Amino acid sequence: MTQGISRRRFIAASALASAALGGAAKSSSAATPARPLEHGFPEGAWCHWLDQRAPDIGVGVTWGMPWPRSKHSPKTTFSLRDRDGQRLPMQTWPLAFWPDGSLKWTAHALAPNVTSASSAFEVVPGEKSPAPAVAIKLKQDATAIDIDTGTIVCRVLRQGPVCIESIRRGDKELLRAGRLVVLRQDAPAEREDGVINQETFECEIEQAIVEHEGPLRAVVKITGRHAHANGRRWLPFTLRLYFYAGGHDVRVLHTFVFDGNESRDFIRGIGVRFEAPLTDPLHDRHVRFVGEGDGLFAEAVRGLTGLRRNPGAEARAAQIDGRAVTSIAANVEKGLDLIPAFGDWTLLQAGADSFQIRKRTAAGHAWLDSARGRRASGLGYIGGPGGGVAFGIQNFWQSHPAQIDIRDARTDRAAVTLWLWAPDARPMDLRFYHDGLGQDTHEKQLQGLNITYEDYEPGFGTPMGVARTSEMRLWLLESTPGRERLVQLAEAVRAPAVMAAVPQTIHRAGVFGGTFALPDRSTRQRARLEQQLDWLFEFYEQQRDQHGWYGFWNYGDVMHTYDPDRHTWRYDVGGYAWDNSELSTDIWLWLYFLRTGRADVYRFAEAMTRHTGEVDVHHLGRFAPLGSRHNVMHWGCSAKQLRISTALNRRYYYFLTADERVGDLLREQLEAARTLRAIVPERKLPKMQGRRKETPDGEHARLGFGTDWGSIAGAWLTEWERTRSRPMRDRLLASMRTIGAQPRGFFTGGGRMNLQTGAFEIATDRAINVSHLSAAFGLPEVCAELIQLLDVPKFKQAWLQYCILYNAPAEQQRAELGEPLGELNLQQGHSRLTAYAASILRDDELARRAWKEFFEGRAGFAPDQRFESQRISGPAVLNPVDEAAWVSTNEAAQWSLAVIQCLAFAPQGLQG
Repeated sequence: MTQGISRRRFIAASALASAALGGAAKSSSAATPARPLEHGFPEGAWCHWLDQRAPDIGVGVTWGMPWPRSKHSPKTTFSLRDRDGQRLPMQTWPLAFWPDGSLKWTAHALAPNVTSASSAFEVVPGEKSPAPAVAIKLKQDATAIDIDTGTIVCRVLRQGPVCIESIRRGDKELLRAGRLVVLRQDAPAEREDGVINQETFECEIEQAIVEHEGPLRAVVKITGRHAHANGRRWLPFTLRLYFYAGGHDVRVLHTFVFDGNESRDFIRGIGVRFEAPLTDPLHDRHVRFVGEGDGLFAEAVRGLTGLRRNPGAEARAAQIDGRAVTSIAANVEKGLDLIPAFGDWTLLQAGADSFQIRKRTAAGHAWLDSARGRRASGLGYIGGPGGGVAFGIQNFWQSHPAQIDIRDARTDRAAVTLWLWAPDARPMDLRFYHDGLGQDTHEKQLQGLNITYEDYEPGFGTPMGVARTSEMRLWLLESTPGRERLVQLAEAVRAPAVMAAVPQTIHRAGVFGGTFALPDRSTRQRARLEQQLDWLFEFYEQQRDQHGWYGFWNYGDVMHTYDPDRHTWRYDVGGYAWDNSELSTDIWLWLYFLRTGRADVYRFAEAMTRHTGEVDVHHLGRFAPLGSRHNVMHWGCSAKQLRISTALNRRYYYFLTADERVGDLLREQLEAARTLRAIVPERKLPKMQGRRKETPDGEHARLGFGTDWGSIAGAWLTEWERTRSRPMRDRLLASMRTIGAQPRGFFTGGGRMNLQTGAFEIATDRAINVSHLSAAFGLPEVCAELIQLLDVPKFKQAWLQYCILYNAPAEQQRAELGEPLGELNLQQGHSRLTAYAASILRDDELARRAWKEFFEGRAGFAPDQRFESQRISGPAVLNPVDEAAWVSTNEAAQWSLAVIQCLAFAPQGLQG
């Protein structure tokens, strides 16, 4: 049995571990012969197309590459080679640094005109990238920014209601007057008196800057608010436009923050609008919408097919194919003006499983139902043989209600609106879902928490400050694309091309604290665990579809707990509904992706990162920048906490993609602890009565060492890595040293922290304070990284003590602490802490203990649990579902993290 850590044993083991880490770093940086690894990648820094093949539509991509410690200086140059040895132009910039200043992550950009058909590439250090055939050119003045990709030229304005003045391809203007639009009404749709006032807001630019500039990639960031003639300005927005050398497309990232009154401000529509100049004859103006799969709706503004008189086979075929009609039979040509021209078109995805297309000649006339389907791709097109614009909304049906409008296509200037919230659907209703049920005191609220697990408090269930980010893409085309090409464009919207570092490269670099290992199916037991990990992810993917975890404010999240009586997840029961990152669901998915490289896992985790970082966090207002605990409404819980807004959930995606918006979210958390002065997490508990309260503008706040400090340490760590900020490093060191100096280390529970320095006051008593949640929200992951990066022996000793003793027998806890820890929870999930201690101390006995704890299954999945579901059909349910009532998301996340990290830290302890 492993006993407590003596100082001598700790120092000796730490020295051994440090030497081993140092040796590993040195060996990884030495030149070694290439040898095959899993998935056929030789040694080196490899990346690949996530979908294992070159995309059909060339688009520019940006991705991150990790590097072992001390291997490359910031001055290192990099080039890109495909598997045939061909060198490709690539742009590189630093993304993060190791403590010694060497590169930890680099970001890279690849232009869309890649000539290689390879699915994998090697990023080669020490070589200069070849010059691109075409480079981006930027010109700026006080009024505008001009971006020339070599194929298109976009002019972005710095003030006013128009963001994009024009986009030209060659000498032809294909898009103009790009702007944002919001439709607001002052009452919900069911107002009894029927009197609803409506207003239209357009964007008002406050700033437009070039956020990133290079030969292959440029990013323009536009910020402002939506404004009305009555003087009201609300809904802050950030619009990012991405350009790549040689590209004829623009990636658009749209973010808005809700800052209205949810009882009076009902958003009826929010979107992006632009004009498309049209010069082709009406019968050569083509409208396209891509439906599900390769389904395509293709018509013309003025149709030539189905007429009583035949315009000619070639004329009909040309219009159907999207080519210019060169001749029309005389008896039809002279009557063209008698054929109705349809100027207005709408694609509406009102729900996840139904869309409709309709058209009309003009306002004031009836709509015709044109087509319907299940799940539209979100891609449309307007134009003709002389040029046009294809436009798409990513996650179109998943983020319903969504809509695409084309208006006035029979004039010389069509208007296109990409509605992120469809105006033809019910208006957005962000009000809380109940009236408070009389819970007007903390005592009543705690009673309610005991019944429905909902932590309610008046005024806290507000959407003030929640945000939403959406992605769109615009293609400026010389002519109407063929049918197959349109379907390929739609696929580029549905599943955008992603370049990603391969798992072997990420693992060898030693990033993320070594918290994952590559899959190993070499023994029966290991193969079984890998199979169960796969099953669990695929089950949640299936549940998302069967239970409809979709919608503008919901897509990306999963549910918390299941209701086997109703055969559904508890979508309407207090704190059992939306998960909101509870117990590190995000980290589970990202570590699972890092070890597998699966495209479906990446896209699931990406959607979760977008959602949990935006919707579950207050970005302005009294609760900013804290997140909201799990609830029926994503923002409904009165527990506003760092554990939900934590940067730890976002940093994986940031380093894999260099995404600027997620970079904003990470930086937003740097001073988050200041909000805890006024919004005290434990304010309702009896133990808080009589405790000294911090002043809202003071320099101190009380933080728990687990969910609070682990979260803020993750933000400081990320900023230090990104910028080499000494103040951030100093805060980390101060907090680590003062945690290590506490009389009970991590078992002290928390303390009063100086917000400027990061140092905690040293507790004056030796009381033990331990919570099962402390290490359930990213604390193990951030401590693994901090111990890897910063030499603070007492902190390391305190963390190892916590890791060893949490699951230890009562007599061992008593011997080390003077008393046992009592009844704790989440023992199975905490087995990964034991495994981490085993790794650092090189202790095989601890490694075996970790797996024993895991397989005992306390507060987790039982050791004999069969990973399977059963089919439930009508009339027990409305629609058939696959049910695994034994699964809860808390247990799924903690079980998965335990498997992944026990395999990483204590593989030698797994028998069989």
